[in-house]
Amino acid sequence: MANTMSSFYVLVAIFALISVMQRVSAAEFRVGGAKGWSVPTDSNALTYNQWAEKHRFQVGDSLLFVYPPERDSVLLVNKDDYTSCNTGSPIKSFTDGNTSFKFEHNGAYHFISGIVDSCQKNEKMVVVVMADRSNKNPNSTKPLESPPPSSSTGTVPAPAPVGESSPSPPSPPLSPAPSSPYSPSSANSLIFSFFGVLGTFFGSSILLLF
Repeated sequence: MANTMSSFYVLVAIFALISVMQRVSAAEFRVGGAKGWSVPTDSNALTYNQWAEKHRFQVGDSLLFVYPPERDSVLLVNKDDYTSCNTGSPIKSFTDGNTSFKFEHNGAYHFISGIVDSCQKNEKMVVVVMADRSNKNPNSTKPLESPPPSSSTGTVPAPAPVGESSPSPPSPPLSPAPSSPYSPSSANSLIFSFFGVLGTFFGSSILLLF
């Protein structure tokens, strides 16, 4: 029974550690900073697109739009509706005043204000999202393989004429150099193994406290 309870607490500690690591890997960006999501009024301030270009967004990150819900909203639209400030057919619409939008895939996201006049006054933004922070590239280039050595023909060289030295036999083909064990996939395996060991150590340390 004691062993069962110990195993249970170790699993709980490991899952808690993994959850914390996932939260740390993602980031939340407040759109517009302290001013929030509103019509730009300061000509010297960065536009929303200039602000977006200064940040690196990845899958799993999120945007926080803060605005007065009775006077504004946030619309996720396609490129054409973004350009024309068309609020009639949004992909998604948010009116809660404290909108958290999480990026589920990479690519371009287009946001505009739900008020046409506000959108025309540049309350709009394009965000380009990169790949996931933990994304692995399954199409990594494989190292070129050396061609197999040519097979021996078994032909016996003819003896040299009297008074002449026999020609030296051809040198055997060089064996291809062994591939390095420290390939990108091996490095990734080492990293994940390290975090696995770290999680187990963390869980064991928690048990010692009880």
